[in-house]
Amino acid sequence: MRSAVIALTVTSLLFSASPATAESQSRASAEPEVMGFVEWVVMGETGIRLKARLDTGAKTSSLHAVNVEPFEKDNEDWVRFQLPLGDHEDQPSEGDLKHDEVILEFERPVYRTVLIKRKGAPSQRRYVVEMDFCLGGKVHETQFSLTDRGKFSYPVLLGRRLLRDDNILTDSGRTFIAELECEYSTLEELAQSSKAISP
Repeated sequence: MRSAVIALTVTSLLFSASPATAESQSRASAEPEVMGFVEWVVMGETGIRLKARLDTGAKTSSLHAVNVEPFEKDNEDWVRFQLPLGDHEDQPSEGDLKHDEVILEFERPVYRTVLIKRKGAPSQRRYVVEMDFCLGGKVHETQFSLTDRGKFSYPVLLGRRLLRDDNILTDSGRTFIAELECEYSTLEELAQSSKAISP
């Protein structure tokens, strides 16, 4: 037991000599922020409020998207996609407007593509974009693979890359425990935005 303790101490001293490693250790030693396995997120620049599942079983986060179309802009690869609010109906409403009457359209540079292997189905190529969002009153940014999550309970999945990089710990026994909220738009406000299109 004594030799194991000494070895651990020597290893710690060696790592502390590297500034990059010291920074990583400092981040790892900071108190993690505890979130439930389901939380509200608000996607940046739009005010869309969506339910997100915090999933350590997935490396990359994913976002519900339909009609995903690649195109070229300024000699770069971009992707255009739509987010129909009627697929999950999480957006607060202050009137008689129906969720399926509002579809938001996005355009983003393609960060990369990934090949997803699916059990009992052909592999699927997905586009990955970087997007910022608010979770627990704080702005985060991560990579989202774009896929149709209309048949899933949660339109957003936050993977372990984000959880690791932003020091978030998931409590699998609780939901919606974030202490701070993020500002979001109503369904009517989203319908009036320039990003909304007619279904």
